[in-house]
Amino acid sequence: MSANFADWVGICETKARYCRCLDSKDWAGYADVYTDDLVLDTTPAGGYRVDGRAEAIRAVRSSIETAKTAHQVHNPEITFAADGQSADVIWAMSDRVIWGEDRIAAMGDLGHTGYGHYREHYVKCSDGKWRIKRLQLSYLTFDKVPLPK
Repeated sequence: MSANFADWVGICETKARYCRCLDSKDWAGYADVYTDDLVLDTTPAGGYRVDGRAEAIRAVRSSIETAKTAHQVHNPEITFAADGQSADVIWAMSDRVIWGEDRIAAMGDLGHTGYGHYREHYVKCSDGKWRIKRLQLSYLTFDKVPLPK
């Protein structure tokens, strides 16, 4: 394997930025963790599939712009390609979402807490940064926060 510890750390730092930028609504920073030809697939979690970074950012942003969110990942399982220029990663994850007032009626609940996995493919780009080329989200458990009665 031609990947080294710096590559392992680089992938972990990319995913840490993903969580921080998503939760702080730093859309430029969030966009920078992806390749231009990103495939974002949340269909296993009941969501959508989007091709292309710009369209994915629009979809995610319109979904959670006004929400309070907390995303956490841990226990990365990283498998590098033989050339060390790409890797497949599975992350254990949890997220907490509390919808903004503008989304509660459309969603039918106040938010959710979910636990599951991200399955991702990373590539090492020409600037030396690791970026996510493919992301798939699936949940093992998904608990909605019900509307008050």
